[in-house]
Amino acid sequence: MLDIARSELAQIFRNRSVLVTGFFMPVAASVFFVWRREIFASVGQGFIAALVVFTIAAFGLYGSAVTSLAGRRQNLFLKRLRSTSASDAGILVGMVLPATVLAAIQTIVVLVVLAVVTGRPSDLVLIVVGSLLVLAMMIGLGLATAGVTRSPEHAQVTTLPISLGVIAIVNWVAITGSEELTVLKRALPGGAATELLTRAWDGGVPAADVLVLVAPTLAWVVVSAALALKYFQWEPRR
Repeated sequence: MLDIARSELAQIFRNRSVLVTGFFMPVAASVFFVWRREIFASVGQGFIAALVVFTIAAFGLYGSAVTSLAGRRQNLFLKRLRSTSASDAGILVGMVLPATVLAAIQTIVVLVVLAVVTGRPSDLVLIVVGSLLVLAMMIGLGLATAGVTRSPEHAQVTTLPISLGVIAIVNWVAITGSEELTVLKRALPGGAATELLTRAWDGGVPAADVLVLVAPTLAWVVVSAALALKYFQWEPRR
């Protein structure tokens, strides 16, 4: 598994397209959000935190995972790996581990900078929990999307609906609040996580609300994993 991860990490750094679109651009956007934080002052700094987490997860982790998996399947690399002693789970973990670690590091660095310039979050533990759940959800969705993606070039099309969709949900939930259409907002992918992150950063979350916000996000992690099991393919798509 670690050998696969090291090989995949080397491939990421050799692929300028993945580096730019999957890592540099999400970080650049996140840095812009922090730099121009006064624009979001009326909404709260928790909105920036949620936007950073989802931008890196959706365009960095998710986008790069789909592109890499589609490419490795197209050139039969995944098929060759299955002929080795590595298990299917070990292959997939090794393939997505580098992008996951890079996304986690990027998220930590940007959120630390945000905390330095705006003040530390009210509940750091919930920020960590929410961020990990978002990353897990996007990994599952990435595996599922890779299953219906024919090539790395095709990934630019197949990833857009989910990437733009979750960012739209983040903006909607954070800007309009949870007073109206609460159940719908929390049921959407990323909706409950957005509320969890914004409230955990700005003012804390009462103990009675923690499970209410964690449960829908955890449910989406399970759903994304189920979709990954259903749609991921090892053979090249035709």
